[in-house]
Amino acid sequence: MTRLIGPAELRRFSAGSRLFATGAAESSYGLTFAWAESVLGEGVELAAAAELDPETLCMVVSLVGSTTALGEQLPAGDEPVRAVRALERWMGERAGAVVALNLAAENALIPLVAAAVLRLPLVDGDGTGRVFPLVEQTTYRLGGLSATPLALAGASGELVLLETAADRVEELLRPVVLSVGGWAVAACYPMAARDLARVLVPGTVSLLLAAGEPGAPRSAAAPYGVRTLCSGRILTVEGSTGHGADVAMPSLPASIVVQESAGLRRLVRLEAHNEIVLALADGAPVAMAPDQICMISVADGMVVDVDKAAPGMEVEIMVVRAAPMWHTGPGLVLGGLRAFGIPFEQRAESP
Repeated sequence: MTRLIGPAELRRFSAGSRLFATGAAESSYGLTFAWAESVLGEGVELAAAAELDPETLCMVVSLVGSTTALGEQLPAGDEPVRAVRALERWMGERAGAVVALNLAAENALIPLVAAAVLRLPLVDGDGTGRVFPLVEQTTYRLGGLSATPLALAGASGELVLLETAADRVEELLRPVVLSVGGWAVAACYPMAARDLARVLVPGTVSLLLAAGEPGAPRSAAAPYGVRTLCSGRILTVEGSTGHGADVAMPSLPASIVVQESAGLRRLVRLEAHNEIVLALADGAPVAMAPDQICMISVADGMVVDVDKAAPGMEVEIMVVRAAPMWHTGPGLVLGGLRAFGIPFEQRAESP
């Protein structure tokens, strides 16, 4: 049965995409939602990777760079099309489907925009099952695929084509993104549908559609489970801890200390590098990457970004379990604590 993401589904999908999204800015989120709404028409077909012809060329379409910059430098509207068409020219083949890098806020809506304008199906799934800060930190890469060749379209008409080793993508991409205004749309990870079906975290678009239903629990957006670590008040927000000096992350490290409001009344320290990657309760590790650790505002239920955290805020700390492949040896290398510059030994789990 053909499934469509139409105007009604768009609101649910959008709401679900924000439940555990970090780094989303209200201005850029509202802009991206309006962009998607304006091009959606009757709807975009949602397809499982296994439903596509195995030879179908699939492309990841994603926002790269700063969401704040997106809110300040408005899109021309043709960025997804220009990026995909450029990558098609490079590949010598037309794309047959669009898929997301991750499904957090703006990054959930940009591939939907691309699918709507290009009249292509959107694949039901994504390449993380959560959010990581680097284009290289994906299940696609864990499956042996490279982000390049990659096409980057900027808001002022720039078009950049990038081919490099899989582990140098972010190193080369970030200064280019800064030079075109701080954000751009990338078309990357070109792959056949048979490969996509092998490396995808499946069903996550459908999951967010369900999670965005009025009254649905927040846990509905977590495909592999979620737990509440504690509730409490932020006591302090500290600057760089010195971790990660040699790690190519797009932000500086920080620490947040939360006083638990009930139970054992522990002091919970959150170590962050672009996102929260380690939680320690009275000095003992209780949660860590590759699982996603989120601060949820008690006041409005929204995710509190690391750079917006302030003493006095009442928050709930929730831990979203990462997809099983992130807990394997290769997954820990790419998305575990050492990938964020914290020299902590983690034990792999059986896939």
